[in-house]
Amino acid sequence: MQVRPEGLYCAPADIYIDPIEPVTRAIITHGHADHARSGHGEVFATPETIDIMRTRYYLGDETRENGLKYGQRFDLGNGVTLWFASAGHILGSAQAVIEFEGTRVVAAGDYKRHPDPTCAPFEVIPCDVFITEATFALPVFQHPPLETEVEKLLRSLRTLPNRTHIVGVYALGKCQRVMKTLRLAGYEAPFYIHGALKRLTELYESYGQDFGAWELVSDIPRADKHLFQGKIVLCPPAQINDRWSRRFADPLPTVASGWMQIRARARQKRAEMALVVSDHADWGDLIRTCEETKAGDIWITHGRVEALEYALKQRGMQAKALNLIGRDESVE
Repeated sequence: MQVRPEGLYCAPADIYIDPIEPVTRAIITHGHADHARSGHGEVFATPETIDIMRTRYYLGDETRENGLKYGQRFDLGNGVTLWFASAGHILGSAQAVIEFEGTRVVAAGDYKRHPDPTCAPFEVIPCDVFITEATFALPVFQHPPLETEVEKLLRSLRTLPNRTHIVGVYALGKCQRVMKTLRLAGYEAPFYIHGALKRLTELYESYGQDFGAWELVSDIPRADKHLFQGKIVLCPPAQINDRWSRRFADPLPTVASGWMQIRARARQKRAEMALVVSDHADWGDLIRTCEETKAGDIWITHGRVEALEYALKQRGMQAKALNLIGRDESVE
């Protein structure tokens, strides 16, 4: 394995993992835009991730697609075998498991250990080398159960029934996870969503997810803005204080993000209510996962790499930062 300007490179198979620019062969761990890009000659990913890539942008007729289900093995050539294990991050997210001459390398991509009703749970894969992210690799980040944050939102709805609760959520993964958890918690009213969330919500539904009734905000006449009172409106975070939000009477701007654990971030987003909702592993789960893989070497790709490297070394593990570029911490 090598670090190149394009990204992490597996030399024997001549293939990159989540490259930041178009390459001849690419393994894509999941569909977020800082990991999945267009223009590759050949792509290896889960079927769900390939569908997400098609939905988000035009893959191109020249791109050869190889959809591998979890556990399905593929011979990349020169004795290198690839298979995917679930990462628990979003729909179709995967850890890339690469085996070569008796050595197993696991590139986890982005992952989380908290339960998520909209995707397969993280699977610990014993390996020789474990490549981990470090987005929330500081002791301050201890993510609460999502059910706790959802109850906070429902309690606010009961307390402030005349206000429209506008919740900023990332379009892929966060939106659908929040919707599903709200339904499981007993929220029965229709969701009202921004148009930017429509296609990916429909894609999740095509994979069997049931979010109940939802409508586009744009389909509701402006004269009927009273319909939003006491209801939940979902939109990209940038829209909670944008001109778009002015159509609602007495809106309550809310942001659902792991970064909301930092008060300064909540103030920066001008969030009246902050929900700590992350699709990444927190500090404790990052360390626990590295320990459970029993890997002889831990490589850290992006985020708070120095803090995680130090903590792992203090626990007797061999850890080093790879300092890869091109990852967007806001995509979480």
